Amino acid sequence: MTVTTGAPAAPASLWRNRGFNAFWSAQILSVLGDSFSQLAVPLLVLDATGSIATAGLLTGVSGTAAVVAGLLAGVVVDRFDRRALLIGADVARMLLFAAVPLVWWLAPAPPIWPLFVLLPLAAAAGMLFQVAAVTAMRGLVPGPELTRANGRLYAGTALASVGGPALAGLLSGWLGPAGAIAVDAASFGLSAALLVLVRLPGRAASSADEGDRTGPLAEFLAGARFLLRHSVLRPLTALLTVFTLLTYGMDDVVIYHLKHGLGQPDGMVGLVLTAGAAGTVTGSLVVARLRRRFGFGACLVGTVAVTGVAVEALALTGRPVEVAALMLVYFGCLSIGGICSLSLRQEVTPEHLLGRVTAAFWTIHFSLGGVGAAVFTWLAQHHGAPLTFALAGGGCLVVALAALFTAVRRAGPA
Repeated sequence: MTVTTGAPAAPASLWRNRGFNAFWSAQILSVLGDSFSQLAVPLLVLDATGSIATAGLLTGVSGTAAVVAGLLAGVVVDRFDRRALLIGADVARMLLFAAVPLVWWLAPAPPIWPLFVLLPLAAAAGMLFQVAAVTAMRGLVPGPELTRANGRLYAGTALASVGGPALAGLLSGWLGPAGAIAVDAASFGLSAALLVLVRLPGRAASSADEGDRTGPLAEFLAGARFLLRHSVLRPLTALLTVFTLLTYGMDDVVIYHLKHGLGQPDGMVGLVLTAGAAGTVTGSLVVARLRRRFGFGACLVGTVAVTGVAVEALALTGRPVEVAALMLVYFGCLSIGGICSLSLRQEVTPEHLLGRVTAAFWTIHFSLGGVGAAVFTWLAQHHGAPLTFALAGGGCLVVALAALFTAVRRAGPA
């Protein structure tokens, strides 16, 4: 199957698309809250246990829960009302995250084990939400606008998270990490309220739909088969799975490096993550132009390589400003590569398979992420963050080199 297409039609203004704007606003609120938990959960665990390995294990368990949820998420999204699923997933995450500060504030000596129940369940609901959100974009935005719309979506949510980590650091210092997680819970409630305003077109049933109704496993495998038979998506999925193994726990390692290696307060940690969010905004705003000019392959391989260099360089940092600059580059590259990969799958996947292909990709993509998070955070605690950065960055460079020998390198501009 080819990736290139004909010349795109003249783009219409996304600002006039009311459904997309409501969806975009809901995502901004959700990510604003998530930026609080991104900082607050590791701080909560570190305050309670002093162990980055425990925080990494929690990240790993949550990642595994998301992978397991992905086994059925695609089937559910392709069979049921996607708008209702989006709202339901947000409500579920609101309740699960709200339970965390309640446990922390009500218990005299709050236990850690509820986090290993509540947060993995929230991660599973998040996987269902993300699969439904990817398929919803096809109903909100025409195909030629997908890369631009995904870029705007990433930019908007990243802009929301620019101030999020800084606010989370201040709030964690004022009310404690549990207070920041309570804000996250409220954001999911507001997101669900906005999604009530979104109207998605009905999905017409096809003969392929009827033919695929052979059980959850067979339906999930229909998405995996599409990935494995596509000349570009097959190597892309394998390469990005290894890439996720290497990078999934880097946020926790960077926080650990700042707190224990450089002795920085929570507020400075938030400012460094804010710089990373600024990188995501920058990458999101330039991705459509870069893909049109250089093509999918060059953007994907280039961003993986630069990511590896940035992670390698983190091993040499001794000041928070250096960490902040590298995190800006790191997250900028992650956003460019992620948007290119997402847009390509949306463009080439048949409508009736989109949910299952998305779920299959993410299930495979994140299958090693939990293992990587646990291994690299353990390595950081026992052998130091610099060695961890050096190994993970070198691995990213190997992934970029391997991509040059696959069809990913030859994928065309569109």
